[in-house]
Amino acid sequence: MRILVVSATHFEILPLLKYLKENFDQNDAFIYQKKDVVIQVLITGVGLMHTAFALAWALKGTRIDLVLNLGIGGALNSDFQIGEVYNIVSEQQADLGVEEANGSFTDLFELELLDRNQTPYINAKLYNPEVSSFKFLPTAKGVSVNKVHGNKLSIQQLKAKYDADIESMEGAAVFYACLQAGVQFLQIRSVSNYVEERNKENWNIPLAIEQLNKTATNLLDIFCNT
Repeated sequence: MRILVVSATHFEILPLLKYLKENFDQNDAFIYQKKDVVIQVLITGVGLMHTAFALAWALKGTRIDLVLNLGIGGALNSDFQIGEVYNIVSEQQADLGVEEANGSFTDLFELELLDRNQTPYINAKLYNPEVSSFKFLPTAKGVSVNKVHGNKLSIQQLKAKYDADIESMEGAAVFYACLQAGVQFLQIRSVSNYVEERNKENWNIPLAIEQLNKTATNLLDIFCNT
């Protein structure tokens, strides 16, 4: 089995990288192996554009059995707790379109520049068709942006327009690239903060990273022992 671990940054998966170096044979700078499981690590850079290109390039001409996207994000759902880890089941892009004169936002689907059911979209959303095969985590709906929200009005508009629980800067790119390439994938994301008026004092990135990587190492242990 060959797994491609995808993260926007090194710091989000530092504990996992340490675990791989200590428990796997290292074949290359970013390739590790244990038994029949090969783990390849891809750091894409932050944002949808960087992620889409890096992932598409990595999938080109290489057999990958599973893309495992790991990252932290902000909770739009007030019932979620900081540090909790979720399996993202769907994604939407929330800033691809036009800003209207009244300050509202109209996306490409509403502009009819993209069909709501053009492959791989289903009613303007991207879905993970394999999510039912992985029931080890609670599920959440994602929304992806190139500019994270930190203004009260724009947050209200985001919540009113999109049915989502967690905001990230890469999730939709991973969904899109994997669906187009026909590769099985998982997006595992932990909550580092609430999407509210920007105040980093309320964030807990260390806890989010700790819980994210604990989940990732447990998952890789399962793959290596099945």
